Amino acid sequence: MDTSVREKTVVQTSIIGVVANIVLALFKAAIGIITNSVAITMDAVNNTTDAASSIITIVGTKLAGKEPDKKHPFGYGRIEYLTAMVIAVLVTYAGVTALIESVQKIIEPEEVNYSTLSVIIVTVAVIVKLVLGIYVKKTGKRVKSESLVNSGQDALFDSILSAATVIAAILYISFGLSIEAYLGAVISVVIIKSGIDMLKETISHLLGETNDIAQVNKIKKLVRGFEGVRGVYDLVIYDYGPNTRLGSLHIEVPDVYTASEIDELTRQIQMKVYEEEEVLLTSVGVYSFNTTDKKAVEIREKVFGIAKKYEHIIGVHGFYYNKEQHSIRFDVIISFDAPDRRKVYDAIVDDVRELYPECELIIAMDTDFAEGSEE
Repeated sequence: MDTSVREKTVVQTSIIGVVANIVLALFKAAIGIITNSVAITMDAVNNTTDAASSIITIVGTKLAGKEPDKKHPFGYGRIEYLTAMVIAVLVTYAGVTALIESVQKIIEPEEVNYSTLSVIIVTVAVIVKLVLGIYVKKTGKRVKSESLVNSGQDALFDSILSAATVIAAILYISFGLSIEAYLGAVISVVIIKSGIDMLKETISHLLGETNDIAQVNKIKKLVRGFEGVRGVYDLVIYDYGPNTRLGSLHIEVPDVYTASEIDELTRQIQMKVYEEEEVLLTSVGVYSFNTTDKKAVEIREKVFGIAKKYEHIIGVHGFYYNKEQHSIRFDVIISFDAPDRRKVYDAIVDDVRELYPECELIIAMDTDFAEGSEE
């Protein structure tokens, strides 16, 4: 999606969220004061934080849309993740505040005064919040805005919890049973949990997560479709914000290719990957494979056989045998599931050295940043 269109969509959706939440907060605050209901009052507070979240989303989106500069050549896209983190903290804070208020009401209960009109108004608010949550979350997923997704998810939680408040009011009107302070406490705990979950997810994005396996497989399949490419390895995708993905990979090509042929091939690959997957490959490394040496094929099969003996070996690639230098080089991918990756690596090196003591070994321990993708 075009960056300007995305920014406009996020801002417009957030403005709708601000207006809707302010109106709901005013109505609920009035009803909460009139009925002396802590649950409804806490709902009003929660709507206020939701309005603040939408404002923060607007500010964050505007800042994230700044053009790259000398100090930040990868752009400002990650500001959106910081925005999502602030929203998560606000949600958590609102939950803690509501919990404290609810516990106080449980210890020192006050009489509530629900009316049929107040129940009807809160019911309408539930419906509005439900529709708003679905719309905001759906839009957030479409434009890949974590802040919008968080705001939408929070709104959906609010609608469910507000519905519980309506049920409590109906129980009080019908049977004189007052559970709204306890319900307020339950609502608070759910809000706190929601905020913490949002915070954990956002921090995970900032720390850097494993690459999306589905996208990795698509890119590998796309690149393998180019003539002369026998394998695609070491694909890493770097997340610099919802609209900025940079990547790097290695391709395996015949050892007879000229520099000019490799240059043309890598440029075509970069263009194709960006067009199809919107990932800018900043680096395309090259492995060569033997095309004329029969002994190299024999050694390759034996090396691969050695690697297959070990449980946690995901794959071997980049193999090349240099007859003149008597050297063997390749990369071995060891799973994170291995109790001791270095121990597995050392064992393979020892096995290959025992089989080919006359050769210089250049063996790299590699990592698959999307474990489970197609080798």
